[in-house]
Parts: sequence; C-alpha cells; structure tokens
Amino acid sequence: MTLPDAAYLVLASRLAPALDGGFAVAVPWRVRQLADAGARHPLLLTLDAADSATHARWRDELAVHGLDAAAWRNLFDDALADPSWLFAAGRAGQGDPAREYREITDAAGRPLVSLPVIANDPAWHLTTAPVVVHAPGGDRVIAGFRGLYRAWLAHIVAQVRGDDPGRLVVIVCEARQVGELLVGWGDDNLRIVHTVHNSHLPAPYDDPDADLAPPWARWLAHVHEFDAVLWPTRAQRDDIAVRFGPDDAFHIVPNPIELGPAPRDAASRAPARLVMVGRLAAQKRVDLAIEAFARVHAAVPAATLDIYGDGAQREALQALIDARGLGAAVHLRGPITPADRDVVYDEATLLLSTAAFEGQGLSIAEALARGLPVVAFDAKYGPREVIGEGGVLVAPGQVEAFADAVVALLRDPVHRAELSRAAREAARRFAPEAIRPALVAAITAAVRHPSRRG
Repeated sequence: MTLPDAAYLVLASRLAPALDGGFAVAVPWRVRQLADAGARHPLLLTLDAADSATHARWRDELAVHGLDAAAWRNLFDDALADPSWLFAAGRAGQGDPAREYREITDAAGRPLVSLPVIANDPAWHLTTAPVVVHAPGGDRVIAGFRGLYRAWLAHIVAQVRGDDPGRLVVIVCEARQVGELLVGWGDDNLRIVHTVHNSHLPAPYDDPDADLAPPWARWLAHVHEFDAVLWPTRAQRDDIAVRFGPDDAFHIVPNPIELGPAPRDAASRAPARLVMVGRLAAQKRVDLAIEAFARVHAAVPAATLDIYGDGAQREALQALIDARGLGAAVHLRGPITPADRDVVYDEATLLLSTAAFEGQGLSIAEALARGLPVVAFDAKYGPREVIGEGGVLVAPGQVEAFADAVVALLRDPVHRAELSRAAREAARRFAPEAIRPALVAAITAAVRHPSRRG
C-alpha cells in the first residue's frame, strides 16, 4: 500500500532521547514509516527552545534509528537561520512588564526573540502572554505560544507547497499540547492526523470513567475534530469510543519495532539475569520491581537485575537498592543504545515491566522480538495486547505475586523456552511491514474525506 500524494510533516513538541524514552524512538520510526510507504522527504518538526548545539547532539543520538538529520527542523533553529517569517508574524505591541522573559539571541549575540516564562501552569501553551520579537525596525509581539507555533507551521506549510498553494499537506501530530493548538486550523487542503502515546486515565489508571486530568480532558474534547486518530491499542480505542462516542476516524496503529535476526534460544541465555529498560520515572514504578526483586533474590540468590535508562528517580532508586542491601545484585546501568540493548536482550533471562500505566510499552515489544519473555503488571493499556503468549501478566501493584511469577519462571527452564518461542511470534505483529498497512489506511481515509476543520 502507498500513501496518497501529499507533503508529510511529523510534528512533535520535543525529541530528547535521554528524556523522552519510547516516544523518542516511536517518532523517528513514524518518519521512516511514511518514507517507506511512499512519502517523499517527510519532515520531522519540533518546537522546543533548546539551543542548536543540544539539537545537534539529539540528532546524532537519534541517527541510530535511521533519522536523517536533514529531515529534522526545529522552530528556533529555523528562526536563527532565517528570521524573516518571525519578523513578519509580529505585530505592533510590547511585552508584559510584569512577566519574566527568557531571551534567545542570534549567532552574533543580538536578541532575537524573548519568550514569556510561565511557571507552574500546565496550560502554559494556551496563554496569550506576548512573545516579543526583536525585529530590525523595533520590537513586535506575537500572541502567545499558539501564535508563535502557528506562524512557524504556516511558514513550513507554505514552503512545502512551493508553487502549488493548493497542495495537500498531512501533519502527523505526536503531542497533545500541540494538537489542541491546531484544531482551529481551517485549511481545506490540510489534514491533521493525531497519534496517542500513553494512557489517558488518572490514578489508579484502571477506571475508564474516572474524571480526567485537565490536559487529557482538553484534548479529548477535540478528539472528533482530527482527521484521524491513531491509537496504540484496541482497548484504549474502545474505552474512548464508549465514553466519547465512536468515530470512523479512530484507527489502531501501534508503534513498530525492528525484529532483527533470529534470537538466541532460551537454553543459551544467562540462567537468572533479569533486566528492565525504560525511563526512571514515576510511571514505570521501578521501585516496585526492586521490592519484588528482594523477594526473588531471597529465593534465587544467583539472580541479578540490571536496570537500563535514566531519569529523575535515579538517586531515589539507588537509595532503595542500598537500603535493601541489594547493591551487589541490582545495578542502574544508565542509558543504552539500540545495538547494546539487543545484546542485553539476547543474553537476559526475563524482562520485567512494573509500569503503572502504558500506551503500548515499546520496550516490551522490543524484548519479545529478541525472544525474551516478559513478566509485567497487567497495566492499561499496552502489556496485555503486546505480550500475547510471550510472557506472564500479574495484577497491577501486586509485588508478592510479581516476585512469585519471576521465581517460578527462573525455576522452570522448559516453560521459559516455550515463552521465548511465543515471544518472537508475538513480536511479529509489530514489525514495520505488519504495521504499515494500518498507517497507510488511516491516512488514506483522512485524505479522502473533507477536512473536519473546513
């Protein structure tokens, strides 16, 4: 299947490999999928205000996922290279004297734009606090981040259309905060396809009728205004359809993973090496994995646990490891590259996943591809649909039951071998060639129907 003829843009807020976990893997994959399905030179667009050197480092880190640096553009990098669109977007006015501003300078150190600092407000992107543009003829202002982002995107759309102002443009939006800023864009030759990367449910993450946090509530109020919405799992799509109404524009399009060569058989793996891969963030509940491992280690003293990833909880997790006397068996290994990750998966015995909630669970699918069985909490929404017959699910938060499941598998090599074979088969559902038809079908349907924001 081939995508309709159009200019394709993949829009993310930020793409920082060490900070954004599976999101920083899934988004470059989207660009690759579009290109593989016939899109000519799809662009990846980001909006964060990190400096150009940081963006260059992130581009290098993401090159391992096949992302061409030339295909990635950033709003502020563009403004520094050619600020003409920025100057044109400004209107007469001045900044808010009561507000703090963050100044961004050009290569010569001259002020280019000053961004309002909006602290402790999760709806900062919706405020109209003026953005100050330091144009050659004097300061000008743009109405808030919405105005700034829309000005740049309109500039990009005009560029990709070139001499054909009616050329179809498809924006694949990867971030809710950005998506809710675009729903008023009424260009008849523009389609907005929105992806979903995580669970929309609040704590304890299991009630589809629970009151939603404001960011999700705002976005879901607009869910029927996007030309297509790509859900990573059927369960989440179905829950949304029940609560907010079904929609033919809802599509199930999981994130793909690379299968790689045939994995090692279970018998050749380390006998009791457990691994985790993911951000060291509250969502992942790595503390529960450590608590469960204390019980595992008491039953199987040879067991070890290597935790790969980084994040805000690193120090707290190390303190927990030390407090439980597990320093010789549990190690925080830091970030890991895809090549090294696959080596780890090929040697390990089991992957552990104790997340409180997931959208899909990319590390689970990656482990399954390497024939690595998974023990996971049955958290909404990903693990159940991803693992299939390739692992064991445990009721969320049940640390003792989780530990018992791990111990049982460590003591049963025959069962582990069965799960290992099933894991590879389960992963085939997420190979790029398996996912691509659903992506193409979703975008094709969006293009064939009139824009929902005409």
